Amino acid sequence: MDLKIKIGKLKLENPVILASGTAGFGKEMKDFIDINKLGAIVTKTITLNKRKGNPPPRVIETPGGLLNSIGLDNGGLKDFMFEKISFLENLKIPVIVSIAGDTIDEFVELARELSKARCIRAIEINLSCPNIRHKNTKFPLLAQDRRAVEKIISRLRKTTTNTLIAKLSPNVADIKEIAKAAEHAGADAISLINTYPGMLVDINTMKPKLGGVTGGLSGPSVKPLALKCVRDAYNAVNIPVIGMGGIMDARDAVEFFICGASAIQIGTANFVNPGVSLEILEGIKEYLKKKKIKAIKNLIGKLKI
Repeated sequence: MDLKIKIGKLKLENPVILASGTAGFGKEMKDFIDINKLGAIVTKTITLNKRKGNPPPRVIETPGGLLNSIGLDNGGLKDFMFEKISFLENLKIPVIVSIAGDTIDEFVELARELSKARCIRAIEINLSCPNIRHKNTKFPLLAQDRRAVEKIISRLRKTTTNTLIAKLSPNVADIKEIAKAAEHAGADAISLINTYPGMLVDINTMKPKLGGVTGGLSGPSVKPLALKCVRDAYNAVNIPVIGMGGIMDARDAVEFFICGASAIQIGTANFVNPGVSLEILEGIKEYLKKKKIKAIKNLIGKLKI
């Protein structure tokens, strides 16, 4: 059974990836799973300078998942390079670093410096976090602005030879247009979806339950929406699509492959069961065996209509 997948220059032994923001910088997961058995890991998003993030409460459970308003809280590039990267350097699997910036120049500086680290094999460009505001566009999110997406990715393509993955938002009129823009600008792959904006209210205090008022909704409730975005993007571009959004078990994962995902990222499910990613990997193997499919690539985009 062949589970190998190629994403740009990345060669993954299997298509199961830990999603950004749900596994820290890897060290947080080491007591729960053997990370080296996965395809890759995406780090928590880092910014050029330290960010305090949004006020608490930052995470609230919903009937169908989680609502979070972390606000990209992180120690910045220097903290990552001097404190966080040491654990990642000892991993045997590809490390993908998620980055975000307030300006194009910040994105470029992050990519330039991170590309110097041997363990970093790819950069996921976070263009779609709903909990921050950017200066470069009139839109709430960079990923809603086709021109901003093209400008940022084009500059990054000239800055690094590492695999570039554009993380897109479902909060657009036409995901195909943004996916094509990312591909045209030089992205090696796109990943989607990021979270949907939402909010919850405490009826006793009549105040928002999140300190940041609104947050990003993730978990099982967004899976049908995520599947459609993945399918639409798969039909629009010729680069790999990495799917995520409500994947809680192997059945969910298989749906994403059938809709066109070349690989999948596990996010919210990690908070419910830190070992779920390896369980999903085993479930994918069982499905392929049952269906007599010899390679995972033969499952990608096989939706019958």
